[in-house]
Amino acid sequence: MKIINRQLLDEITADAKQNPRLRKNWNIHPNDAFPAHRLLNAIEPDSYLRPHRHLDPLKDETFMIVRGKLGILTFDDEGVVRETVVLDPEGETLGADIPSGLYHTAVSLESGTIFFEAKAGPYTPLSDDEKALWSPEETSRGADSYLAALKAEFLL
Repeated sequence: MKIINRQLLDEITADAKQNPRLRKNWNIHPNDAFPAHRLLNAIEPDSYLRPHRHLDPLKDETFMIVRGKLGILTFDDEGVVRETVVLDPEGETLGADIPSGLYHTAVSLESGTIFFEAKAGPYTPLSDDEKALWSPEETSRGADSYLAALKAEFLL
């Protein structure tokens, strides 16, 4: 049995803060080939997760907040924000299910944010058709300003 306790959450957060991408997964599923992926995802506020979609009709993606605050954004095919929601364990909204084919991203709105993520496996890298080509790549010069614009969608 894998136990998820506050000590584990603190360890994952510490790992995320040390990671150059400012996020860290803690997989519950045994390996990338497993048919059901379940994981904790620690993400810090300066971590940029490029908008993307999953074209496999079996790869709907579910997020449930564990701690912190997570902003979820969805986009149309041209990159216009369609919907936003804040997941907050102290608030009204605790989770979101994102259907396959819908462009989306998540932004950490508070240090120490961790969410539970579930989707179908196996792991496959995103194809070019799944990447939001209208958004900057993670390591590009425009990523920081784009992340700031995404966060501005959540006037906290």
